[in-house]
Amino acid sequence: MLIEISVVVAVIIGLSEVVKKFGLSAKFIPLINLAFGVIAGIVYLYPNDIKLAVFYGIVAGLTASGLYSGVKNTKEGIKGEG
Repeated sequence: MLIEISVVVAVIIGLSEVVKKFGLSAKFIPLINLAFGVIAGIVYLYPNDIKLAVFYGIVAGLTASGLYSGVKNTKEGIKGEG
């Protein structure tokens, strides 16, 4: 299960980057990640158990948001030093 959630998080990050390229403001990325996470939870992770699907979807979406935010802050910090 850990591998599946990790893959879902990576896919969510990739999808949020695609959505951002289409012009959506970066401030909406956490909400987009959350929505993608819940969708992935329902469709892929636990299609037979809606409670677990939503729970793990929220976890995956929030994890993707945290990774996105961490990478963004690191890139901004590196730019500020250089």
